[in-house]
Amino acid sequence: MTDAARRFRSLTPLFAPRSVAVIGASSDAGRIGGKPIAYMIRQKFQGALYPVNPSRDEIQGLKCYRALADLPEVPDVAVVAVPAPFAPQAVADLASMGVKGCVMLTAGFAEVSDAGAAIQAGMVARAKAAGMRLMGPNCLGLFNAGIGYYATFTASVETGWPMPGRIGIASQSGAYGTHLFTAARNRGIGVPICVTTGNEADVTIGDVIGWLAQDEGTDVIAAYAEGIREAESFTTALAAARAARKPVVLMKVGRSGLGAKAAQSHTASIAGDDAITDAVLKEFGVVRARTTEEMLDIAHLATRKIYPIGGTLGVMTVSGGAGVLISDAAEACGVAMPEMPAAAQQKLFDLISFCAPRNPVDCTAQAFNEFPKVGMFLDSLCGDGGYSTVLGFFSQTGGAPSVAARLRETLRATRDKYPDRLYVLSILADAEKVAEYEADGFTVFEDPTRAVVAIDAMHKYGDAFARAAGLAAPEVPEVRLPAATPSEAAAKRLLGRAGIAAAPERACVSPQDAVAAAQGFGFPVVMKILSPDIVHKSEIGGVLLDVKDADAVLDGYETLLQRAAAHAPEARIEGVLVAKQLSGGTECIMGMVRDPVFGPVAMFGLGGIFVEILKDVTFHRCPFGADVAEQMIRSIKGAPLLLGARGRKPADIKALAAMLSRLSVFAVQAGPRLHSVDLNPVFAMADGEGAFAADAVLQLCALTHDELGDV
Repeated sequence: MTDAARRFRSLTPLFAPRSVAVIGASSDAGRIGGKPIAYMIRQKFQGALYPVNPSRDEIQGLKCYRALADLPEVPDVAVVAVPAPFAPQAVADLASMGVKGCVMLTAGFAEVSDAGAAIQAGMVARAKAAGMRLMGPNCLGLFNAGIGYYATFTASVETGWPMPGRIGIASQSGAYGTHLFTAARNRGIGVPICVTTGNEADVTIGDVIGWLAQDEGTDVIAAYAEGIREAESFTTALAAARAARKPVVLMKVGRSGLGAKAAQSHTASIAGDDAITDAVLKEFGVVRARTTEEMLDIAHLATRKIYPIGGTLGVMTVSGGAGVLISDAAEACGVAMPEMPAAAQQKLFDLISFCAPRNPVDCTAQAFNEFPKVGMFLDSLCGDGGYSTVLGFFSQTGGAPSVAARLRETLRATRDKYPDRLYVLSILADAEKVAEYEADGFTVFEDPTRAVVAIDAMHKYGDAFARAAGLAAPEVPEVRLPAATPSEAAAKRLLGRAGIAAAPERACVSPQDAVAAAQGFGFPVVMKILSPDIVHKSEIGGVLLDVKDADAVLDGYETLLQRAAAHAPEARIEGVLVAKQLSGGTECIMGMVRDPVFGPVAMFGLGGIFVEILKDVTFHRCPFGADVAEQMIRSIKGAPLLLGARGRKPADIKALAAMLSRLSVFAVQAGPRLHSVDLNPVFAMADGEGAFAADAVLQLCALTHDELGDV
């Protein structure tokens, strides 16, 4: 078992205990210390339940123990519901006893003050030293309805208990996690497990996802996050879920600057950059939900456990207008809807001469007047069309008593003939009829647009689960960073050792040296001021393009020195950089930034206005192989400009991918002192002619006193 698997497995005493102590137990079933006991009594918790309160002999009909030392056994988990000043002692006592899990409902720690954060850190240190996992503090707790375990004070269960099902919820927010549960229950969706993590002093949302990925009773994981505190457990958990073919649908809030600030103040966690979060989720095949409704739609459909690879959608409809609506939604999501084969279209024309057989296939209401034709159309969609997913829009017709029974029989026959397909219906019907369709294996949505969004998610899961392991990242020599941010020339030399090519260039310390360099490269050339203190050279006029002859080089040298003196008089000047001026390539940008959550992340996009205005860029965690780099390059909207659109020569994608992959390894090798790399522009030359960085900026974090002594 891996360290990650052991970390996740260590949560079993917390999430599926055989015995529970409630510290701060109350006889009042309406208080925080009373609700867990009341809930577990009502739902017949399958293990032993021990209330602990120094002033009681009996609580809610159960024997109460005055101290932990009086318990007849060491419980698997303790629910702590005491005032904040008493919480550290409770943790110390539990750790000394050898309790394996603690659910800290008590609030008033890192979420309120630095002093509270220090107390919280002390509790976690004590728990970890004893091998005890601590959930919270400041959490709403959790429930595992399958064993009647309710270590929570949520009021959500007072309006209805969890239904049997295969979906597990992991949420940083207690209120929103139980909101998701309640919304699911109200829709008849079974969510027997809901875990809320609060401050995440120890147990993180990644830990919970990892445990659910190993849980035999869970097929689908729905998660709510405001910020990712611990990246390693999070990404390891997502990898475990993908390996187990368990879809993860995540609502990650904090997209906006305002939202990110709200998340920080609420959970004392870092929201990170949303574009980078998106990239990480995509890497692991996680689907991001925008709304509660969307999350539940996706999770509910995912319980069918049919995840098409390279999914295609075939639509049968009784409404041409609905077919257009569905087509629009599919195009917006990127769901493929290829046409029916020509022969199949003719066959459907022969059945109903005024049908629309392309896809969507509009069988019209006439099909229901000659009911066997409904089955013929469905059979053709699956057999002739070969679609992996079939969406039937039957609206109120599917709910009509005169139609529903025969339609169900027809649908079942198609399902039995093609059991490997994903079947979705858009029907307006009462709850009883919807339940009948769902029991037959068809997931029902009122709104066909919502159905398409959920279908798109299933296709994404299928592709993610089928994705082969990527190529190994290339080997790069050990990277030794200088003591301070280097000049452009020094940065390129450093990158060059990692196999990242630059345009031919030379650092020159005199006008005559610059002329010799230019003549060696051949005119025209580019000239730049060379200084580690002038990062944005173009802003001070520190870059001269299209320098055509020796006289222009002499004039340019003096011009650059004068501009540097005027605009950056304190800057250290190392001379002038003379470079061969490249032509005929496509300008790109690539770089890396050290994300506060996920570490070094590589970026790629087209240069010029495409990055400045259109923000057409893509991200991926470092390091990665050339195959991932090529996928990044091909994923941007402007990729056709690199691939030969409108008669352009295709760019050297292989060389560009190799450079990006090597940059990703360089970023990891360089370590935490490397804050960012900016290669802009990178010229992608014609296929077979390579890719070259025309400019390079490395931003380094300042050395500590001890590090400075090692340089």
